[in-house]
Amino acid sequence: MKAEDKFELYRPKKFLGQNFLVDDNIARKIVQALAIAHDDTVVEIGPGRGALTKHIAGKPRSFTAVEYDKAVCEDLRKQYEGIAEIVHDDFLDYELRAGNSPSGSKLKVIGNIPYNITSKILFKLFDSRELIASAVLMMQKEVAMRIAASPRSKNYGILSVQSQAYCTPKILFHVPPTAFFPKPTVTSSIISLDFSGSPLISGSGDPALFKLVVRESFGKRRKVLSNSLANVFRLCGISPDELEFDLTRRPETLTPEEFILLSDMIGSLKRSV
Repeated sequence: MKAEDKFELYRPKKFLGQNFLVDDNIARKIVQALAIAHDDTVVEIGPGRGALTKHIAGKPRSFTAVEYDKAVCEDLRKQYEGIAEIVHDDFLDYELRAGNSPSGSKLKVIGNIPYNITSKILFKLFDSRELIASAVLMMQKEVAMRIAASPRSKNYGILSVQSQAYCTPKILFHVPPTAFFPKPTVTSSIISLDFSGSPLISGSGDPALFKLVVRESFGKRRKVLSNSLANVFRLCGISPDELEFDLTRRPETLTPEEFILLSDMIGSLKRSV
């Protein structure tokens, strides 16, 4: 059966960014990358026509798939009744909860996520990092390269620093447009996000200030830090001369750890203005 016939009743909706994965070998490989154990609690983002769902169902003790498309959601409920909980909701609004397995394990998240809201989904996961053990996501290759980029590389920037501050990302493999219906115009990538290690952002830090420092630094990436962070210094009521940090450096030379150190230094000197 052709993909066009298979999805005739549920045509991919462009406004939802739907591109259904139709290569079963790749779907199986994505699910294998999540390393699902029986006691795990798995959450799937946007199951669509169930390309990944069918390989997940029955493996973990608890499995929830969050789907925005109502018609697709109702069809999935019929297929996986008693096996998976199919929730009709926008994942960005869905409340992630701790795993309900006897061991109290953290969540494992998986999904072929809509490319137009990739960043929003990522930051939702980062904000919920204490609940998540790992994630395996499909996204546009360009975005995956930015997430996993190293300092001093052309892809290194805001997304690289903020992602690596909260998890350990690793690109697993790439997926060609021919694996989807309809075919996207870009190559996709499968990336794993490991939240199991100690996050670089500690409970004593200021995540909001950290985000501001990173955003302002790369907003003027050709300028040295003393210039690009001028607005941050003003908002915090401090002088750059008070910092024991080399502010003649450019943002792309700093590691995520150094950005956190810089942010913490600014935070420790911050005054009410």
